[in-house]
Amino acid sequence: MMNIAVLVSGGGTNLQAILESEARGENPNGKVTLVLASRPDIYALKRAENFHVPSAVVRKKDYPDSTAFDEALIRTLREHHIDLVVLAGFLSVLGPKVIQAYPSRILNVHPSLIPSFCGNGFYGLKVHEAALARGVKVTGATVHFVNEECDGGPILLQKAVEVKPNDTPEVLQKRVMTEAEWVLLPKAIAMVCNGEM
Repeated sequence: MMNIAVLVSGGGTNLQAILESEARGENPNGKVTLVLASRPDIYALKRAENFHVPSAVVRKKDYPDSTAFDEALIRTLREHHIDLVVLAGFLSVLGPKVIQAYPSRILNVHPSLIPSFCGNGFYGLKVHEAALARGVKVTGATVHFVNEECDGGPILLQKAVEVKPNDTPEVLQKRVMTEAEWVLLPKAIAMVCNGEM
């Protein structure tokens, strides 16, 4: 059984999808045992509480530099005996020490079909704004392993989502979440926990 930490910075909709999938028995070899937040005032922590999952807050501004922040993240993960780290809208960039502490054991979901609209500066609504500005007919989501290159790790799963003529960034974001992110992320986690990746 793999202990999973989900790292969050906002509302926690991907966290909700992961916890609901787990509750349905779709990941028999893994369990979310920690929700780690970058801020104390986010709704994702309420979602963790609703599912009786322990949580912790590690705020970057509480540490003198990124090295100390990374060490605090690693310490918190190790205290909870975490085997797999899942980034679900976590807005702090993980430093090399964290990535080296969990080689091929950190997953991220990105709201585009990598290599499109990814890398530095592409997060949240910015991804969907760029997709609409470019005029693409198809976008989607990607789950990948995290390495030192932003959005550059090996891809596990991708799912395409149609872009519709009157889409706004907000409408497109919601469709990508419901049709792709909330489907792919729990599936990828289960694959890793089952030893398929």
